[in-house]
Amino acid sequence: MIRLAVDIGGTFTDVVLDVSGTRYTAKVLTTPSDPENGFLEGAQAALARAGIDAADVQAIVHGTTLATNAIIERKGARVGLVTTDGFRDSLEIAYEHRFEQSDLYMVRPDPLVPREHRWGVEGRLAADGSELVPLDENALERVAEEMKAAGIEAVAICFLHSYANDAHERRAAAVLSHLLPGVPISVSCEVSPEIREYDRVSTTVANAYVRPQMQGYLQRLEHRLADRGFRCGLLMITSSGSMTTLQTACEFPIRLVESGPAGGAVLATNLAAELGESSVVSFDMGGTTAKICLVDDYKALQSRTFEVARAYRFLKGSGYPLRIPVIEMVEIGAGGGSLAGIDELRRITVGPESASSVPGPACYGRGGKRPAVTDADLMLGRLDPERFAGGQIRLSTDAAASALYAQIGAKLGIDERAAAAGISEIVDENMANAARVHAIEWGKNLPERTMIAFGGAAPLHAARLADKCGIRKVVIPTGAGVGSAIGFLQAPIGYHVTRSRYANLDEFDPATVNELFASMSEEAAVAIRKASPNGHIEEQRVAYMRYRGQGHEIDVVLPSRDLSIGDKALMEHLFAERYEALFGRTIPNLGVEVMTWSLAALIPVPPPVIQQPTSRGAKARPSSSRAVFDPDLMEVLDHGIHVRQELAPGMVVEGPAVIVEDETSTLVGRNFDAVILNSGYIQLERKS
Repeated sequence: MIRLAVDIGGTFTDVVLDVSGTRYTAKVLTTPSDPENGFLEGAQAALARAGIDAADVQAIVHGTTLATNAIIERKGARVGLVTTDGFRDSLEIAYEHRFEQSDLYMVRPDPLVPREHRWGVEGRLAADGSELVPLDENALERVAEEMKAAGIEAVAICFLHSYANDAHERRAAAVLSHLLPGVPISVSCEVSPEIREYDRVSTTVANAYVRPQMQGYLQRLEHRLADRGFRCGLLMITSSGSMTTLQTACEFPIRLVESGPAGGAVLATNLAAELGESSVVSFDMGGTTAKICLVDDYKALQSRTFEVARAYRFLKGSGYPLRIPVIEMVEIGAGGGSLAGIDELRRITVGPESASSVPGPACYGRGGKRPAVTDADLMLGRLDPERFAGGQIRLSTDAAASALYAQIGAKLGIDERAAAAGISEIVDENMANAARVHAIEWGKNLPERTMIAFGGAAPLHAARLADKCGIRKVVIPTGAGVGSAIGFLQAPIGYHVTRSRYANLDEFDPATVNELFASMSEEAAVAIRKASPNGHIEEQRVAYMRYRGQGHEIDVVLPSRDLSIGDKALMEHLFAERYEALFGRTIPNLGVEVMTWSLAALIPVPPPVIQQPTSRGAKARPSSSRAVFDPDLMEVLDHGIHVRQELAPGMVVEGPAVIVEDETSTLVGRNFDAVILNSGYIQLERKS
């Protein structure tokens, strides 16, 4: 097989071409105005290195953080929200709670749709789906005219209880599509047909917010790939870590909001299995964002809820909730391009705003005037200005120093190197804090875990992040700079379907549940067969269950077969077993109910080959040395410089050192030594 994987990030576009197991990589700057240009440039570079023609490629797998970055940086479409009359403020009321009780100055993130672009329409459904008030279609005509005047670019429709009866939403969509030709319309009964109004409306609005940008981009890309001679299909990575079709991606781009990071999580999951590491934290730091994901027993944590763009100390509730199948991770605006500044309290701040690829950090010499994390890394001596991104970009130390002093140093009365040290410490602490909060939310312990670090900037910051989190072992795989793209090639083809249908187990009706799962299974199979006509499809069925009277559910895995009346006792047992595992007890004499049913279907991929232990060998001799500033000690240390391709398995690199390669560099902190594993991976081990 000849397969091409392309990961478009906010700063760099990473490309991996796999030719029967041999990888050829490329890393080019993302072209934000026309992302497909960077895609094609990187693809052409990888093909040229392999001597392969476009027509020879048999599959293209694509993922991107464009949707995520559009939400984080608030650069999406102008959305109009149509909802049930009297409920247009639900988007702003949210959960009616304070995510930080003690902060009198706590500020909620502004909703993606301002109040003047939210319209209420008469028409009401009951919780069981029965119609209480007919839909007012005349009001929709008025709304359409007001949307035209407001320059609305995308529409989101979310009525009460549409998960139980979608008739009003579908009729409203039909009327508005006729009155607003060419304007994409997202309806909650398709985007997120689940109970809980705020989560559903937030997800639908986010889908509408990114849909024009993503749909236009994907359609342009499809045409340009054909023009360049590619004859194979284009598959997209979803937030759940599986592949789907281009058509699904265009209709539901919110499912791609974590597609780039999901590829990284797939890579980390496979590496964990390969290395026999059952407890892992993956650290993916690119040019615009940093992503933290927990992997237990060789599986990344999965969820059907996700919160993007947390704005307040990474606390739950300070971002935008999305109810989609997703690999559970936390993502913050901390990457190589994250911009630094000084706040009103004269503190150094980093992110979430990014220099992106245009103009990029000041050291790129492309017009950037504000310092970014990459400028700080260069100023501290961590980067070779001649080798950055495989030598495609020559970094300017003078430009970095000038920006650091003008924007940070002069305002605080420090020199540019101290300013760079401050930026580095702030961004590392931001990431460490995000990792701690994420682990606490899931009841996990970070110091017991092995870190797997990848992405263009992660190997530079992994050792310091491990120091802050108390982690003793870090693994940097080969191709770490394009890690997410490698993960794309390891992902299965799959599709998730979720439906809210209330069921009281005391009145369990297996025929109704079987009928529901049959329709979900058919929907998933149709989507999968569009991507792959062959291959055995495996299913996992889940019921989201709770004790009667509770406010939230837990996931309970069900048998992947038709249920019978005798399975009522089995479901009660499985629920009690899962509940006790999570909370340490069960509650007697309370009935159990199911709120939502979920089906995940996929074509499985072969498991990775288990790696044999590596015997330590001789100490590696550095090819040169470089002075690197240590922010922890606030002094310059001599670091040995090693070329990764010259390091053989078993070799030991004593820290402090820097291991350089085309797509990234690995900083071996003074507290660590590096061992080259049999696979070529770098393993940082804390010194005893």
